[in-house]
This record gives sequence, C-alpha cells and structure tokens, in this order.
Amino acid sequence: MDEIRLTINGQEVTAKKGMTVLEAAQLADIYIPTLCYDPDLEPYGGCRLCVVEIENMRGLPTTCTTPATDGMVVRTETPAVNKVRRIAVELLIAEHPLDCLTCPKNQQCDLQKVAAYLGITERRFPSIDRSLPIDTSNPFFYLDRNYCILCGKCVRACDEVTVINAIEIVDRGYPSRVSPFGDRPLLESICQSCGECVDRCPVNALMPKNALPPTREVATICPYCGVGCGMYLGIRDDRIVSVRGDRENPANKGRLCVKGRYGIAEFVHHPERLTTPLIRREGKLVEATWDEALDLVASKLTDYRDQVAVISSAKCTNEDNYIIQKFARAVLGTNNVDHCARLCHAPSVAGLVQSFGSGAMTNSNNDISDATCILAIGTNTSETHPVIGFNVKKAVRRGTKLIVANPREIHLCRFADIWLSQRPGSDVALLMGMMKVIVDEELHDLAFIEERCENFEAFREALNGFDLAFVEKITEVPQNQIAAAARMYATNHPAAILYAMGITQHSHGTDNVIATANLAMLTGNIGKPGSGVNPLRGQNNVQGACDMGALPNVYPGYQAVAAPAIKEKFEVAWGGTLSLTPGLTMTEMLEAAYQGKVKALYLVGENPMLSDPDASHVREALEKLELLVVQDIFLSETAQLADVVLPSVTFAEKDGTFTNTERRVQRVRKAIEPISNSKHDWWITCQIAQRMGSKGFNFAHPSQIMDEIARLTPSYGGISYGRLDNGGLQWPCPTPEHPGTPILHTEQFTRGKGRFIPLEYKPPMELPDDEYPLILTTGRSLFHFHTGTMSRKVTGLNIFKGEEQVEINPEDALRLDITDGETVKVISRRGAVIAKAKVTEASPVGVVFMTFHFAESPTNVLTNPVLDPVSKIPELKVCAVRIERNGQAVRCP
Repeated sequence: MDEIRLTINGQEVTAKKGMTVLEAAQLADIYIPTLCYDPDLEPYGGCRLCVVEIENMRGLPTTCTTPATDGMVVRTETPAVNKVRRIAVELLIAEHPLDCLTCPKNQQCDLQKVAAYLGITERRFPSIDRSLPIDTSNPFFYLDRNYCILCGKCVRACDEVTVINAIEIVDRGYPSRVSPFGDRPLLESICQSCGECVDRCPVNALMPKNALPPTREVATICPYCGVGCGMYLGIRDDRIVSVRGDRENPANKGRLCVKGRYGIAEFVHHPERLTTPLIRREGKLVEATWDEALDLVASKLTDYRDQVAVISSAKCTNEDNYIIQKFARAVLGTNNVDHCARLCHAPSVAGLVQSFGSGAMTNSNNDISDATCILAIGTNTSETHPVIGFNVKKAVRRGTKLIVANPREIHLCRFADIWLSQRPGSDVALLMGMMKVIVDEELHDLAFIEERCENFEAFREALNGFDLAFVEKITEVPQNQIAAAARMYATNHPAAILYAMGITQHSHGTDNVIATANLAMLTGNIGKPGSGVNPLRGQNNVQGACDMGALPNVYPGYQAVAAPAIKEKFEVAWGGTLSLTPGLTMTEMLEAAYQGKVKALYLVGENPMLSDPDASHVREALEKLELLVVQDIFLSETAQLADVVLPSVTFAEKDGTFTNTERRVQRVRKAIEPISNSKHDWWITCQIAQRMGSKGFNFAHPSQIMDEIARLTPSYGGISYGRLDNGGLQWPCPTPEHPGTPILHTEQFTRGKGRFIPLEYKPPMELPDDEYPLILTTGRSLFHFHTGTMSRKVTGLNIFKGEEQVEINPEDALRLDITDGETVKVISRRGAVIAKAKVTEASPVGVVFMTFHFAESPTNVLTNPVLDPVSKIPELKVCAVRIERNGQAVRCP
C-alpha cells in the first residue's frame, strides 16, 4: 500500500509511504515551524523547532527526521512542545541583531516568521554581541556571521546539492561559524558562486548584494548553456532585480549556476545595448530609423539572391530560428542557412543519425541520476553544464561508478573511479580499445545486439585493429586502465555516456560520435532510464535551432531538403518554389565569401570573429562581403564590421520557446519591455521579408509561429503555447494528446535497427613538431559563455575571470622557464595571441589550454580550420603551437 493515514491535531491526513511527519503535515497545509529543513536536503533536525508529541513515542521527536506511519497520532501544539520551541528561538534571538525594519531580509526572514508565530515580542535573555567581520569579498553576495543561526542549510546545500564543499561549520561551541577552508575570504575559496547557499539561508547571513524585493516575477528559461534551467525573473520598475530557480522545472529543479543566478540583469540592462539601427555611411556606423534600415536591407538583399547566405542563432528562440530559415528558403531562394551548431554538435547529428536515426540526446537530465555507471568523455560538465554536473556528482555519492575520459584534470576527476587522460584527438582509439576488451571478454549484450542492431560482424572485424598495445601507444593511457574502464562500463547497468565538444570538435568528430553509439549498443545501454548517449548541447537553444531547420540540408524536423516530396510539402505551405540543393555550411559560407562566391551575409546573434577558427581569415572573408547585415543585442566584434546593424532584444524581452539539450521545449516569457528601440528578432526578419514582397510573414505573436511549426514539423506536432504553459514537453511529441518522450529508442531505434559502424583511427590534422612543439586545446570557463558577448558585460563574472590565460603544465613551464602569471605569446601557423601563463597540473605535459571568451586575446586566431569531411566541423580542439617569452621563442627540448 503506497498511502498511509495518520492524525495530526485531530485531522486525518493521507500521506505517501516514506514521507516524514513534517512532509505529511505540509501536504495537509498544517504549519510546523522549522529553520533547518529544506526539501532538497537530507533531514537534519538541528534547529529543534519542528518537535511534536506523538502517541506511544517518548520525548519530543523532530518531525523532519521521523517517518510517518499508518495510524500515527501527532500533536503539534502542546505546552511542552511550545516551551521547547520558545526557548530555542529565544536563545537564537539573544545573539541575533534586532534591526528587523532595516534588515535586507525583513519580511522574508524565517526567524522573524517563527518568532511571530510563537508570539515572541521581546528579548528575554541577555543580548550577546558577537561583532564578527563581514565577508564582502564575493562580488555577488556577502556572508555576515552576526546574523547566522547555524542552521547548516548553506553548508549542506554546498555538500548535498552542488557537491562543492566550499564551506563548513568550523570550531565547536560558541565560536562555531560558517567558513571556507582556513577561514579564507569566499573569493579566495573554491566557492563557485552558484548561490545555492544564499537561496536557502533563512536569515540575513547570506544575502545578495544590493538586493531589492521584486513587485512581480515571471517564469522563463536561462539564456546560457543547454541545460535549460527554469527561473523566475524578479521585476521592479521594468528592471530585473532578482533571479531565482524554478523548483517545479524538471530540467534543473530550482538549481542554478553562477551565470544563471547572477549573470543576467547586468547584461540585459547594460548601457552598451544596441538601441537603434545603424547604417555604415562614409566608413562609419551611424544611427538610422527602422524604416531606413529595413528598406535598405530589403532592397540590397534583392540584388544577391544567388550569392547570399544566412547565419541564424542558437541564442534565439525556436520561433526566431524558424522565421530566419523560412526567410532564407522562401524569400532569398537559398538553402545557405546555418548556425553555430556547425562549430559544436554537427557531428552529433551526422553521427547519431547514422547509428540510431536521431541526432539528439537519448535520455533526460535527471535520468543521469539513475545510472549505475557514467562515462563522461570530452566534457567538462561541471564548468560548461554545471547543473548536470551536480547530478553527476550526486549520483557518484549514491554509489554510481564514474569514468572520466579527458586529457585535462577537470573538476569531475576528483569524483572519478577511473580517469583516462588520453591525448587530444585519440578518442576513437580509446573507445575502440575499450570495445575490443568488452568483446574479447564476452561482456557485450549479445541478445540486445541480435534483436535490435545490425552490421555487428563488420564492426567486430574492425576491432582487430585496436589491440591494447596499439591503443596505449596512440592514447598514452596504460592498457590496464583501458581494460578496467571497459569492464566497469560493461558490467554496471544501466550505464550512461555524456559527451560534449571534446568529442565533436575534431577533423574526425563524426567518427568520435559514432564510437560512443557503438559502445552504447554493444552493451545494450540504449532505450532505458539511466543509459543512452547524451550529447550535452553548449548553448541555450542550439538543439532548437537544429530542430527548426537552421541547417543547410534539412527543413524543420530534419526533413531532407533533397527529398522531392518534402520540398513539395513546404512549397505548398509557404508558397513559391524551393531548391532541392543543400546549401553551404557556416564554415563553407565564410570561405565562399573570401573567394567572392557569397557577396551578402545576413547574420543573427553570432560572433564568428571570435568563435570561428583561423579568425584572421574570418575577418578577411567578412571584409570582402559587399553587404554584411548583423542583428544582435550588442555591437560585437563581428557587428563592428557590418554595413547595417539591427538591434534585437534579449530573452527577457521576448516570448517564445527554447529547446534544451534533453529535447525539452520550454516557454520563454517576456518579463520587461524591449530596451529603447530594439525589436524582436522574428519581427525584424518578417519586416524584411514583407518589404521584399513576400507573403506568409504577417505574424502578430510568436504563438502563431509555433502553430505553423507544429503543422509542418512532425516531432513538434503536439506542441502549443497552451500546453507549454503547464510545463515543457520533450519531442517527439506528434499529437496534442501525446505526453512527450523522455527516453528515445525504447522499443526500436528511430531508423529501425541500430547500426554498428566500423571505424579506423585517424590522427588530428595538425600534430606537434620541432617548430610548434605543443598541442593547444580549447574550452570554456564556468564564469563566461561563448564569445563573452553577454557574460563579459557582468562585472562580477569578470572579477572571477577577467582575462585569458594559457594553462600549462609545471614540467613544460620549467623547461621553458615560464613563471605563473607571466605574459607570453602563443603562436600557431595561422597567427599569434598574447595571454598570461597559468602554471597548473590540470594540463598534461605537452598540452596547453585556453578559452575563447576574450576579444583581447582571440584564441581562435590560432585554431585550425580543417574540417571533418562529414559534418564540416572544424578541428577546434587540436592545433600545434609554440610559446614565446620576452620576445624570444621558447621551445620544448
């Protein structure tokens, strides 16, 4: 029986088996005071306020730690109970400041609420003045121990929710206090400023700086990474004054990272926001009216119908992307439309479609917690997808095995059972070596393979080329570690694979992705909770932009451009004639611009001057264009080269939808009015289309665009704003009655049978040599996002990371006589950048690491533009460099 019945204060209460007495009371709206309880934390019983009397039970048990049982009789309001509660609160008040009227936590303070409930109106015990120093070092919040009641919620959140353990209760008795290790300031600790402690603090001990209570809140979705965290924007006087996580959102369950919680309001309201159209006149960008700018763009684009390309944006909504690709195809007559997925997860689509029939994450964010084993390969999850990183670490705490395969010693390595530090670019060899062990030791799931897969024998034959001696030579991972990882993954079911751009951004990125699919099928880890192949998407709507057809070879829903029946379907829907010829990819567009084959580019919300490889060549290509139209929220490095700049709105100023990494379509809601004279992206594109004489672009609201998407896109067929108002839906969701699909391939693969694909090892296209003796690999920082267009506008994020660093191993630094913090020049065959050296063991010998967030040190000047032949992604993760110090070259001996 799943239900139990108990009596609380004479009221019969029905509760679920396994609930505590406190949870049962809350379910029945019966108030029991508490200061240390939190639904996301393990029961603690520290504040002693939730004590009650229970028949046939001695003493006064705490309800947060006492399981509710059938027939239990509970009394929450008795003289003995209230005496204990009053004494506990009065002791807290004795050493608590009584400045309630001027306290930032006034009317939000749990201690204030409990004191009022108990009728405490004066301080009964002598006051104790602690006069402890306030830690204001963190740019986003302060720690004032004078208000702290030692409930432990902050410490437990840092331990149980984020598994960072940056703070602890130190000392015993009266000197007890919350503090980072060594009593250092928060800014000097390992605190990642996610704010989970601040969110749970019941008093004014941990509070955001300059906090203002909002007059209203709007539910929306975070605009940063692909996790798709739900959040509430607190609005006051049409400005964002607070952000809190949405606990009802299944993607994040209320948790946020530092960027989501503290990195939004400042960029949305930044004074450098574009507020009016700009047109280049006599070499300078000058202000213009919307009519001037739109008429100019419409008239100019008419002249380039055969020599035009369009770049859409993974930061924009589904509706924006749908309109942009429709404009490219139905108005400009070209399939030359793409977006930044070309630089991140194009191999995921290309590879997983071949293996499974669908190129998306197979499982769900929270599904990871059900895994018995997790293989995290080519993903620095804790920095790039922090909330999913929380899930991984919590799963490990509960006993899940963790294998980390990453050249660098990332944060997750602290929690790993096995860390495989492979050479950058050797992933196929590593994964095929693991699979050879699994097959040789008969650990593969033969029943699953025979029933649900094909081409296994050809794949098995290919494994003969990957004996462990060869794999060790290529990867530099010891054979025994490879074998141990193979056995761990194969014998712990279910097992999940997580990967990101450490797998995809290679000249053989599609092969890397196929290797992960082969491994999952080999062990039967597909189609069940806690399993699957899970590419972690890097931007908030990169999944949705792909879904919407912002790709040169597919219409919305991955319907092939080259299929005559699909072409006819969209011709009927949109009117006019469409092309059967797939267009240019983003990387091909820029090369075509350099060669003069593409003369006009309409670019929305992307910044290839910093994001694309061989950035100097990118600049040359963009400067050769006859017409460059950029639509963005800031005058980015790319927008500075534009002929026309169109100011658009941020996520906080628009309605629409994002689709996160787990295929969850979620509502983005307008929280504030557009800043100054900026406009919605979909509206801007529709205006251009209408001024070019095209029909089918007279939408009044994004919901109407979603209705058209649903009519033409089978996987979105059951999605509407009405349904999304009740929560997100995971595609495929083909009909209005369909509940969505949390797990793909449960009964059969999208393509019918999963296909094993034989692979061979291909080295990176550029390897170290005497002239360029080091490997450069790139990635992201926890504190910034993509090219920094948004995050670098946030003062606090810049305090944590304000400049580019070259992370170099101590052995390499010693040989090269480089000291920590020294300014160096990093040089590749394509260019050079200046940055400061960071000497760290996180980088292996022979490998240096940089991010690409800083225009002052544009890392992608260095990277290699060579492409994966299948997905056309460039090899951003491996290139050869050398380092110069004090104007002289320093080389590895």
